[in-house]
Amino acid sequence: MVRARIVLLTALVALSGCAESKPAATAEGVTIDNCGTRITFDGVPQRVIGYYQHPTEIMVALGLQDKIVGTAYPDNDPLPRYADVYTAIPKISDKDASFEQLLAKTPDLVYGGYDSTFDDKEGRSREAFTKAGIKTYLSREACNDRAVTMDDVWEEFRTVGRIFQIPERAEAVITELKATVTKTTTRLNGVQPVKVFVFDSGEATAFTSGGTGIGNEVIKLAGGQNVFADTQKDWADVSWEQVLQRSPDVIVIYDYFGTPAVDKKIEFLLGKPELASVPAIKNRKFSTLTLQDTVLGVRAPYAVESLAKQLHP
Repeated sequence: MVRARIVLLTALVALSGCAESKPAATAEGVTIDNCGTRITFDGVPQRVIGYYQHPTEIMVALGLQDKIVGTAYPDNDPLPRYADVYTAIPKISDKDASFEQLLAKTPDLVYGGYDSTFDDKEGRSREAFTKAGIKTYLSREACNDRAVTMDDVWEEFRTVGRIFQIPERAEAVITELKATVTKTTTRLNGVQPVKVFVFDSGEATAFTSGGTGIGNEVIKLAGGQNVFADTQKDWADVSWEQVLQRSPDVIVIYDYFGTPAVDKKIEFLLGKPELASVPAIKNRKFSTLTLQDTVLGVRAPYAVESLAKQLHP
């Protein structure tokens, strides 16, 4: 795992996803409407749990690591530029944490990345946290009713910046991230998009990226055309016959903990006789992104450049 110098953290400042609506400052504090829940922050949260990796990395990017008392369920190794800081954060669990494990950290805020953070069946409903005197906040990608774009990434950072009363820091990070994306899209001007199929996992069917998640936006900005962009979901199961019919030129493999290594996924795909005539298989055209590159967080803007270099070398 590559270790980044902490000075990079200070230089890059911060990043953060996006909320359902912009927070409003009131006499009582900052109020936001988040996935149907109205939350008022009377002061800056001091003890925060980042449930899943991307909300934790957003806070680290914003220089808020001193307020993080724990994180749970990582998908990938830390982003190299924040590795030293991220690995110093107490890890509550490699997988899902129980309500009791979270309470033991005495948080005043739980920041969730996926809707499963607040799983009622697991005793982690938002209502349960509210009754315990703990505020909750959920990334808007988990509750959005439309396609997520980079604008949602910028707005998430602004929302988190307002919650923690660091709006200038959030804007500085947004400016840097926007510049990264703009540099790539400018270089790709006039390039013919490459037909891309995302392979996350699956055997009998393929679990892939649909048209409403930030992963689809990353592909589009990187000079690709997601062959399942017409699927009105962020993730979807599709048949191998559909993959064959849509004839992708490149297959993008999502790499993360808990699934086979990238080379094993490629070996699996090459071994499927029904895919033999697919251009990406015939020409062995594969690219790779981490799962964290394709969720609403600090990595998505950087992933545009990474994928573009792979699709248009």
